[in-house]
Amino acid sequence: MGKFKWLYVGNGNIAVSTARSILKGDHQITAVYGRTYSKACAFAKKHNAQVYTDYDSAVLADNVDGVYIATPHTSHMEYALRAMELGKPVLCEKPVGVTTAQVDTMIEYAKKHNVYFAEAMWTWFSDVALTVKKWIADGEIGDPVSVDIDYAFPGLMMSKSSRVLTPETAGGALLDIGIYPITYCYNLFGTPDKIECDGVIKNGIDVSETVVLHYGNAKCTLKMSLAALKEQCTIVGTRGKIVLPLFHVAGKATLTNDNGKRVFRGKTDYLTEFNRVADEIRQGKKESSYIPFSSTRACMEIMDECRRQMNLVYPFEK
Repeated sequence: MGKFKWLYVGNGNIAVSTARSILKGDHQITAVYGRTYSKACAFAKKHNAQVYTDYDSAVLADNVDGVYIATPHTSHMEYALRAMELGKPVLCEKPVGVTTAQVDTMIEYAKKHNVYFAEAMWTWFSDVALTVKKWIADGEIGDPVSVDIDYAFPGLMMSKSSRVLTPETAGGALLDIGIYPITYCYNLFGTPDKIECDGVIKNGIDVSETVVLHYGNAKCTLKMSLAALKEQCTIVGTRGKIVLPLFHVAGKATLTNDNGKRVFRGKTDYLTEFNRVADEIRQGKKESSYIPFSSTRACMEIMDECRRQMNLVYPFEK
């Protein structure tokens, strides 16, 4: 069958990280496109790929099986729509859009053009996260009572020109890192009954927030920040609990209940994500079994509501 051949759109940090991981497996980067030609050339040379100055030509290249979009999320829709219009499967970095309306447009395009489209959110493809979900579904901790997640990294120490700190590129904690705990809780319990969000906005971006998702008698309390370095996840039920010290890049999950302690070890990595996406594309699927359209849309709806409650509006929306 040979290696799965990718067009990489965007050549920044996330592109570098994913490339380092997936090239250990049955993947090849054959084409590269980026708005900064010199940067695209350097990335293409490193991976023995062809650089393109015309996006359509890159998408339509014979040696491209799928398009991976790793640009700032404000430009995701532009590249995704055109690739799907040209008939190529798309794996688009998280979040795939800035609003639910954008997500709806991309899903409509995928259906209209009968082409595969999925969000590159590795949590959905992780055996650790899938095992945690199964433990809860199987009643291993009884009835869920609470989920507490802290996730923070010192983003405020990054360059002031970083996309993470720039309002024009929809920077801030929510869309960049908040999507991880929100996705985790949605993956476990679905759409919440009620959403509460309280955040701190400085210089046009949200630097931190606390989001509470209510599910009947259970609630998820999620704390995200760009001003610290912290990560943990604890899921408590009436009969036990699950602990993930590094939940977003989890290598293990520990279950403790009436039967003792159990540890599951696995990977949360780009290679697993890309392997499973490539398999789905080769199987002829048009929608991912791991992260269906409805899930991508629902998580974006939660983030839209959080922004509404924080009164967070980006410059391009005014």
